[in-house]
Amino acid sequence: MRAIDDGRASKYQQRQKQATPPASFAALSLEQTLIKIKEIVASSCDLLYKTSASSHPQTTTECSAPVPNWEEIENKIRKNIQCSWRDILKLCQEKDVSKIGEIPVSDFPDIAEKFHLDLSKEEISQITTKYDIKKNGKFAYYDFFQSCILLLKPQKSTLLQRVIIPKPQKPMSPGPQSMLFYSTMLRIQPQILHCWRPMKRTFKSYDESRTGLLNVADFRQVLHEYKINLSEEELFNILEYYDKTLSSKISYNDFLRAFLQ
Repeated sequence: MRAIDDGRASKYQQRQKQATPPASFAALSLEQTLIKIKEIVASSCDLLYKTSASSHPQTTTECSAPVPNWEEIENKIRKNIQCSWRDILKLCQEKDVSKIGEIPVSDFPDIAEKFHLDLSKEEISQITTKYDIKKNGKFAYYDFFQSCILLLKPQKSTLLQRVIIPKPQKPMSPGPQSMLFYSTMLRIQPQILHCWRPMKRTFKSYDESRTGLLNVADFRQVLHEYKINLSEEELFNILEYYDKTLSSKISYNDFLRAFLQ
């Protein structure tokens, strides 16, 4: 019996030892225990963060890459381009041996320097990247002139900007832009700028119904009155752009707006 009692007592003592908290915590007060637990949790979180950071390295270089600001660069050089675009165009056409409206991207820095466009290497890189439209290392110079000389794309307007040509209630849906279209628009640009105000009044006098549209014959007649003569092919390319739906009508406001920056 005594052996049995001794065995029970031994098991009881073992259970008591298992239920007793570790000495390191038992000796601590409740407040100290909570502080200890917080330290352990903080240490675990710190270790987890470091592990995650090492497996996902930061890409500072990629995030801090400069965002191209083509509009700002083009505004900067627009005045110089408008003063010497004929000479720049002539040089581009000489370099364009294949007559495709493109020159090697590597030729543009020399052109920029020759005509004092005052562009940094980074700005030249951004401009040539924008006008390397086909991603073939070629600079599409007609598209470049279109952006700097002609106003064929919708522009942002401010409340203080004076409206000289009313904007259409319905935005125009332009047709194709061929090389001949660009070259024609650039060729007649000086004449249009010289007489656009009286030309606008003449357009309106032909537009008896005040729709803002003229038929092809009247449109050509007005241009002829101001000594602007177009070949059949040139007229066709202009009509193809401004009369995409083949309605035989052309918006003279849209036409004039392209020349007024």
